[in-house]
Amino acid sequence: MNIKIINKSNHDLPHYETIASAGMDLRANINESITLKPLERTIVKTGLFIELPIGTEAQVRPRSGLAAKKGITVLNAPGTVDADYRGEIGVILVNLSNEDFVIENGERIAQLVIAKHERADWEEVEMLSETSRGQGGFGSTGVK
Repeated sequence: MNIKIINKSNHDLPHYETIASAGMDLRANINESITLKPLERTIVKTGLFIELPIGTEAQVRPRSGLAAKKGITVLNAPGTVDADYRGEIGVILVNLSNEDFVIENGERIAQLVIAKHERADWEEVEMLSETSRGQGGFGSTGVK
């Protein structure tokens, strides 16, 4: 699938690191470093603008290395870029660690996954079919 992109950043286009990678790294496109204090959040711009085909979305997801090693994650994970959005892709980062984290220009801050999706039409009914699970949720299928 081809996706139109405008790159106003100083960095290469996002790309897949391996043949089986689902996501492409997004890089910070900032003029000066940003210090993210513990529990602080900020939107980090990427300099990228995309035009997705209808029926697809771009999911902005955390990078596992940043999350595991530094406690940095995407606050609204996964963030969604809709097919009709034409603005700059921004990443809402949050620092869940106890230490300041400095974001530098060009730093890999998130990953972007392109995914197809369905659109649903509601069918309003009076009753739903019964299942063995029923209304059990929030851990109800786990071991007791």
